[in-house]
Parts: sequence; C-alpha cells; structure tokens
Amino acid sequence: MATTSTTSTSTQSRPLQPLSASLYVGDLAPDVTEQILFERFNSVGPVASIRVCRDAVTRRSLGYAYVNFSKYDDAERCLDTLNNVPLPERPCRIMWSQRDPSFRRSGVGNIFIKNLDPEIGHQQLYDTFSLFGNILSCKVVMDENNRSKGYGFIHFETKESADRAIAKLHGMMMGTKKVYVSKFIPNRERLKSKDSSWTNVYVKNIDPDLQNGDLEKLFDKFGPISSAHVMVNENGQSRGFGFVNFKNHEDAVRSVDYFSKGEVKNKLGKPLWAGRAQKKSEREAELKKRREQSRLEKASKYQGSNLYIKNIEDEVTEERLQKEFSPYGPISSIKIVLDENNVRKGFGFVCFESQEDALRAASELNGRILSGCNKPLYVAQHERKEVRLQKLATQHALRTKGLRPSDISTPGATGAYSVGQLYFTSPQYGSPMMYPQLVRGARWAQPPYPIPPFSIAPMQRKPRVAPTANQRGTRTNKPFAHPVSMENQQQVKQNDAEPPKELDATLAIGEKLHALISRKQPKLAGKITGMLLESLTEPNESGVNMFDEGVLALLQNENVLNERIEEAIAVLNSSKREGSAEN
Repeated sequence: MATTSTTSTSTQSRPLQPLSASLYVGDLAPDVTEQILFERFNSVGPVASIRVCRDAVTRRSLGYAYVNFSKYDDAERCLDTLNNVPLPERPCRIMWSQRDPSFRRSGVGNIFIKNLDPEIGHQQLYDTFSLFGNILSCKVVMDENNRSKGYGFIHFETKESADRAIAKLHGMMMGTKKVYVSKFIPNRERLKSKDSSWTNVYVKNIDPDLQNGDLEKLFDKFGPISSAHVMVNENGQSRGFGFVNFKNHEDAVRSVDYFSKGEVKNKLGKPLWAGRAQKKSEREAELKKRREQSRLEKASKYQGSNLYIKNIEDEVTEERLQKEFSPYGPISSIKIVLDENNVRKGFGFVCFESQEDALRAASELNGRILSGCNKPLYVAQHERKEVRLQKLATQHALRTKGLRPSDISTPGATGAYSVGQLYFTSPQYGSPMMYPQLVRGARWAQPPYPIPPFSIAPMQRKPRVAPTANQRGTRTNKPFAHPVSMENQQQVKQNDAEPPKELDATLAIGEKLHALISRKQPKLAGKITGMLLESLTEPNESGVNMFDEGVLALLQNENVLNERIEEAIAVLNSSKREGSAEN
C-alpha cells in the first residue's frame, strides 16, 4: 500500500511566470455560470473577474473557466479550500493558470495512472503523489454519473518529480489494486505507435464448433502466437468471432493480408476475415471519419445544385416534381422525405446536374402554387445542418443584443455587396432583396456613425389619410380603394414587375466590380463595392455625372482600382477608430 500524505493542496507550485492571481477552474458542469462561480469564489477573497469559456457558435460552456483574484494570497487560499469541492455536484479542479502554451503542450512532467481503485478520488490521488514534488494538476477521470473510470492524470512541475513517482509507484498497491504508472503519451502519438506495433488480430466468420486450439492452429503458420481465444455467449456457444495475439507485429500483418482477401471460407461458405483488433471507440471514430468524408465529398460535388423544397402537399408525387422542375435542366435525383412510419414529412429535395439550372429553377418556382394545390412552394438552395445551426445561433445572439440579423454582415458572403445603406444579393446567387437607391453625398463622405456592412434601408411608411366625416364611427372589413380601370391595373402590374433599366445596369456593374475587388479584399468586398458605386454617382464640380467614365476607369485600369480600394479602406478604418473612441 502506497503511503499517503495529508499534504495540503496549497503546496501546489506557484506559477512558472511572475506571481499571478489567475486560476484555471476545470471539470465544470455545463450549467455552471459566472454567477455561480462568483458566489463561491468571492467567499474566499475579492474576485476581480470571472470568465466561463464558451463555444463561439452555440455559446455552450466548454467545461472550464478562469477566475482572477485581486490578491495572490486569496488565489492561493482558494486552492487550499475549494480544490476538488463539488460545484454544485461535480468536483471542480483548480490549478494555476499557465499562460505559456508551449509549457502546457510539451507534456513535461505529465504522467498517466490506470487500474485505480473506484474509491480513490482526486484528493487521495493528490495526497499520494505529492510526496514526489509540486503538483500542477491532478485529475481522476469520471463518467456521467460521477463515478471513477479507473484512470487519471497528474502533472508535476518538473520532469524529475514525474520520473521519481513512476519509479516508486509503478506496480504498487493502491487500495485494492496494483496501479500502472507511466509517462503520459498524447493520443496522436499512441495511434502512430499502434499502427507500427500492433499484434492483436480480430477474426470473424469462424465455424460454430471451432475451439481455441483450432483457431491457434489456423494461424500458427504465420508466426509465434501468445494467445488465441474464441468468444462465446453465456451458454458457452461460439459467437462466430475471436482474437489471435501474435508475438511479433510483422506476423500479425501477414495473417491479416492473407485472410482479408476472402479466399479461405468456413463450412457455411462464408469467407474468413481478419483485421487489426480495435477498441469500440477506435472503430466508431474511424467509421465517423469515413461517413464525414463521404458526406463532404457529396456536399462539394452538389454544392449549389441541390434544392430544398418545402410545402409539398400530399397530392404532389416525385413524378409531379420531375414534371415541374425538368424544364429548367437535367435532374440527377428527386426525393420526397418520409418518416419512420412511411408518412410524408412535407419537404423534399431536387438535385440538378448544374448549378445554373438549379438557380434558375429556384428563382422561378419559389412561391409558385402548383395546380390543384393550396400552398406556395418554398424553393431554396440546400444548406448543411451545421450552416443552418450557425445562422440560427448568430440570429439569436443578435436578437439578445437588440440587433437585427440584417445589421451584421456574414463573413465571406459570396455575391453580396452594399450600395449606400442597402443590402444586395447578386443576381448570380439569388434575386435582389429590393431595388437599390444610390445615396448621393460628398465624394467618400463619411457618415457620423460607422457604416454597417450590410443593412436595410428603413421602409417608407405611407401617409395616413384622415377619415372623412361620413367615415368616422363606421367600421368596415373592406379596404378602401379608389376605382381603377382594368387598363390601369394592367399598367400598374407591368410597371411593378419590370425593374427600371438603371437597376439592371447598376447590378451588372456591381457584379463586375465585386468580382475584381474580391480578389484583393475578399472580406471587405461588399463594403468597398457599395462605397465605390455611391461615389461614382456624385456629380463633379461642374455638375456633370461622370458615372460611365469612372466605371470604365475602375474596370480597365488596375492602378486606379487599387487606389480607390486603399481610399475606401482608409475611410473604413477611420470610421472604426472613431466608433471605438466614442464607445
């Protein structure tokens, strides 16, 4: 039995950098917030700041936090009293905050302990190993029910302390078990060493009456064998697979190469198969990697050509969708999604062979009501679940701050640019949200506030018409409308449906400018495009609009374009500095 020590956790080494009152708090439950930490840690001494580290997209806790005290003595007292204390139910692990990432990643002084007694917790493990030197961190890995998994980690301040602990405690009895103590090896290095040193072979499709000795005879022609075992159930019947452990890695590789070809068959005619024995976690990780790779390959292959269709009524079949969508181009596949009970879920997918056909179908069929149906179809480009979740999380974060999603730009948005204070979507990537209104102002005029990347101009309210004396006090469900002839109605519809020619020219110019600017400033291309278009609409000193000449100079002369881009970046940077100064 290894001797235990009642050495207090205050003997943890002081930070390797100059004295700091910053503590790392790990193993936190997902529901632990800054308020809970403040109430617990402020009882020890004045807390300067607390930060729970969270995922940038989902804002979920990552399970650790940093607590900064005003005084170093209070931080040291916190290590004394709160380390391994339940918070609120799960014991938290506290250590000095190591600001040097190279030291954390080096693994110097880090040891691994396995085969631990289930009754041994953080404090008992710390007391045992603290005899050999100052400990920076001590952890027993727990499951979701807060029970020990039988292994843990200890990080010593120096390599010498870790070597002494390994030499003295490896193979010693701790509690009721003999522990294994060794230097910690990162997972990626362990996987590399396994690839070049494994000896255990998994065999499946073996005969039901095959015994351990028979299995060993089947494989002993490849080299010396340490053990061979056929797995059986509770009734002693073979489960159809087993394991063969060779003494040499090369012999195991030769056996796998031979049986993986499928040339040897059992009595039932099934081919015997052999492969490297893997843990369940390794097999799941490998399968997950393959599925993810296959999914990404499909997503990249059909990027922009796969359409998501919603509001599909029960009368609409896949053949009907084929008929409605096929005029826009060749279709690779069509699918209406069903649930586990084979009931339609009201949406599906249409995949075109080309992106251009898919975009044209989406722009023309979105909002169309099919004959015999009541709901308009919703047609849009399919987005992966991760992208949708990220957008929803961003929108939620904006709403909590009192902002609209349209007030914030999306980094790397393709085909989008702003003119004045309006947001546009390039026709190449979707129909524009509204007609542009070029804001006229001084050349490179700077507003009194930072220009948001993408924003929507406020909608113009129609003036309210005061009711006449005869209308006062009278309620009617019919909207008031002036009589309009059929010819006037058709003319109004035609004018509404046809955008002005100036819009088409402006969008086409914006497309070309955006493409050129994206090569030089991909992140700021939307802002700069809008600023250039706005500046080009401003008349010169003689009152003449030089829009056409300015556009030609930008499109044909790269030096002129570079100068204007630099001017725009200077204006944006100046606006940011003034905005930060006001805050």
